[in-house]
Amino acid sequence: MEQQTSIAEFSPQQPTFSLAPRDIKEALAFAEMLSKSNMVPKDFIGNPGNILVAVQWGMELGLQPMQAMQNIAVINGRPSLWGDSVIALVKASPTCEYIIEEVGDDSATCRVKRRGEPEQERSFSTADAKAAGLLGKQGPWTQYRKRMMQMRARSWALRDVFPDVLRGMPIAEEVMDMEKEINPIPAKRQTGKQAAEAAKQQADAEVDADARSGLVAKLQKIAEEEGEVAYADAFADIGKEGRLTVGADEHKRLRAIAAETTRAMRELDAKLVAEDAQEGGDDE
Repeated sequence: MEQQTSIAEFSPQQPTFSLAPRDIKEALAFAEMLSKSNMVPKDFIGNPGNILVAVQWGMELGLQPMQAMQNIAVINGRPSLWGDSVIALVKASPTCEYIIEEVGDDSATCRVKRRGEPEQERSFSTADAKAAGLLGKQGPWTQYRKRMMQMRARSWALRDVFPDVLRGMPIAEEVMDMEKEINPIPAKRQTGKQAAEAAKQQADAEVDADARSGLVAKLQKIAEEEGEVAYADAFADIGKEGRLTVGADEHKRLRAIAAETTRAMRELDAKLVAEDAQEGGDDE
């Protein structure tokens, strides 16, 4: 069943007091002061240059300085707008008639209407995410798949229909999925000794990976078949180096499997005891 969301009209109130700088001297002093604050986003702490750029971008977009710092993110070296601020800016524009978003299990759609123009619609589906190599990707695409599809559909619709309002700014949720290095630095030429060392390190890593895989498989079999006590003994027997090879996350997963096995074994024992008791009562 689809969830339909219609965004209400956004009408920001102008603050009665503003820290907006009036000239370059005030802007530099403003940026320097805020860069020393712990209440600004981490990308701006100790970086007055980024603050100055964000404030300037905010002025061009119609954002107050503090709004700009909260809604403009520096991702992969590019300033971009978070999706919620994008929709707020567009809704505040007199050129926007409406925005309607529909989010389902397998796709998200954004329908927008600019005054004097026909309605436009953009969609993003799980098939699109799979084709782009996003589906199953660690992070938001695994944890909040519907939300990420919604942001993609919103980004495409609003950037296509309201480029003048957004001034060409990309959407942060979309930029996060792009490669970090658009122009990678060419690799330095290796000497024969360096190449041999790199090959040895790669071979050692492959051996370590195989050893870890075999060790985890052995422990998992014990956890699945014998339960908590046997797993704890086996984990202790592999020694400190073995435990480091398995890792804390894998140990936690295996311990949970062992606990489930123990629980199932106890339930089975209780069931057998109950059946024996019932059979004894029937014999009497």
